[in-house]
Amino acid sequence: MLQDCMKNRIYFFGFFLLTTLLYVGGFIRAGFWLVKDDVPVHADAIVLLMGSFPERVMEAADLYNEGRADGMLIVNESMVPYRHLESRGAKVIRTTQQAHDAAVSLGVPAENIAMLPGDARSTIDEAQAARDYIGDKPGIDTLLLVSSPYHMRRSSIIFNAALRDLPLAVYVGCSPSSYSGFNPDKWWRRREDIQSVLSECMKITSFVLFERRGINNRTNE
Repeated sequence: MLQDCMKNRIYFFGFFLLTTLLYVGGFIRAGFWLVKDDVPVHADAIVLLMGSFPERVMEAADLYNEGRADGMLIVNESMVPYRHLESRGAKVIRTTQQAHDAAVSLGVPAENIAMLPGDARSTIDEAQAARDYIGDKPGIDTLLLVSSPYHMRRSSIIFNAALRDLPLAVYVGCSPSSYSGFNPDKWWRRREDIQSVLSECMKITSFVLFERRGINNRTNE
C-alpha cells in the first residue's frame, strides 16, 4: 500500500515536472514561433505591411533590389485620427506615402509600387485590400509579406485566411525585417519585446477564435 502511494506520488511529480517543462519551453520559444521566415525564390509582389515602417521599408527595398519580386504593394492606412488636424488646416502626410517615397529613394521604381485603397486600420484590412487587388489581377500566385519579425506569424495566418477562396491558389511567403531590434532568443529581457510577444499571442488567439471565420465576408469601406 505504501509502495503504491509512493509510486502515485512519483508519477504525479513526474507528470507535473514534464508539464511545467513543456509550458516553460513553449513560453521561452514563443519569440521564435512568431518569427516566420519563408522567402520564396521569386514573388509576384512584395506586400509592405504598415507599422514600424522604417525597418520594414528597408527590408522590402533590399528584397526588391535583389530581384526577389516584380513589384510592391502598399495599402493606404486609415487617416481618421488625422482628419481633425486636416480640418484645421494642418498638412498631414500619410505614413504609407512616406513608406512609398522611402522605397523609391532606396531604388524601387515608383511605377512598380501599387498604392492600394483600403483605409486600413489593421492587418486584416490590408489582407482584404490585397485580396481585392489580386482578384482583378489574374496570374498573381505568390506574395511576399514584409513586416517586423514578431508580426510575421500573425500576418501569415491572416493573409492565408483572406486569400484562401481565390480561384487561383496564392502562396504567401514571409520576410521578417533584419533591421528590427526584436530578439526572439531573449525576448523576455526587454520591455518592448515582452509587449510585442504578449500582444501578438493575444491577437492571434482572437483572430483564430473570433475573426477568421468572417474575414472573407467583410468588405473594405
